[in-house]
Amino acid sequence: MSHAPVPAQNPTPSPSLWAAPPPPQRARSGGAAFAIVGILLGVVVGLLVLAYLAVALGVSALAIGSLLAVVPLAIVLLAVRWVDRWEPEPRWALWFAFLWGAAVSVAAALIIDLGLQLLLAFAEPGGSPNEAMAAVVQAPIVEETAKGIGVLLLYAFSRSHFDGPVDGLVYAATVAAGFAFTENILYFGAALAEGGAGELGAVFVVRGLFSPFAHVLFTACTGLVIGIGARRGGGAGVVGWFLLGLAAAVLLHALWNGSLAFADDAVGLYFTVQVPIFVGAVLLTFFLRRQEVRVTRARLGEYAAVGWFSAAEVEMLATPAGRRRARAWARSQTPPRTALMRRLIADATHLAFNRHVLVSGRGDVRHVTDERLLLDAVAIDRAALQR
Repeated sequence: MSHAPVPAQNPTPSPSLWAAPPPPQRARSGGAAFAIVGILLGVVVGLLVLAYLAVALGVSALAIGSLLAVVPLAIVLLAVRWVDRWEPEPRWALWFAFLWGAAVSVAAALIIDLGLQLLLAFAEPGGSPNEAMAAVVQAPIVEETAKGIGVLLLYAFSRSHFDGPVDGLVYAATVAAGFAFTENILYFGAALAEGGAGELGAVFVVRGLFSPFAHVLFTACTGLVIGIGARRGGGAGVVGWFLLGLAAAVLLHALWNGSLAFADDAVGLYFTVQVPIFVGAVLLTFFLRRQEVRVTRARLGEYAAVGWFSAAEVEMLATPAGRRRARAWARSQTPPRTALMRRLIADATHLAFNRHVLVSGRGDVRHVTDERLLLDAVAIDRAALQR
């Protein structure tokens, strides 16, 4: 069943950018309590993980490993920022995602690994763990489950900001970036302590330069599939989508680790298997970004038809070129109005995606309420920019 857009108070579109009168209401945040608790938990667990690394590696190896780990982290976060530019996620959600990956997921993996080692020691005194089996079976299951739970929590407590595959990709990539950052510190520090600068250089090239997006590719499967579930209406059924995405993440992680553990020609396999997987992920990301642009333009056009936007506004808010011109105009004002323009663009984009769910017939009362609040927010943004 289709959902007609709410008519504007003045249904005749105005050519002016500031046509609509400002209603008195603005909302759509949500997740504040979750953010505070989650970020505090991440900080506390992060300090414990940091203490563990300091004891395990030594302070000097920890410091050098941390500095080197910033390089792949920066590469990944710059890519995430590019993906996230069309519909930026709230900062608190991204901080939670990063801390969950860097601290909570790592702590869970370390605790489970220690537990399995103790279990093996009791079951088979003097026995040693099978490193290849741990890399291909244990690590993918434990690590992807720990990271994926963080993405699922973000969906559960921030549904208003988690409404499609690109959102899932952004959150999953941020969780994975945090996990890889801490894991790289461990690998780099251990390489320096055990093999010196030569060993450290080799590990840095493999992990920091050849495969900085490895964990992102794995966990992206979980995030993308949760995002598909959210786009299809969400609810409790997202748990099923989560399990499906998690299975794909575990399998891809196992394939990646297995190619390194069992291949005779690791370099050849890297270019024939891992590089094509990465290229495919990049192409998928471009496709999803283009789809976001199309959805935004189509849905804002429907609101324009009943007077909420003019054709010029739709062009400004729903095209990359229009947004660039709008931000340039905002920067040129005295004082600059860049933050206000960003807010208008963000609210209009949220409105478009909220309507996309309603049009699909999968929306609920929350989406109808959000539509009213977002329309109010757009009008308030206009009024603020007009002053």
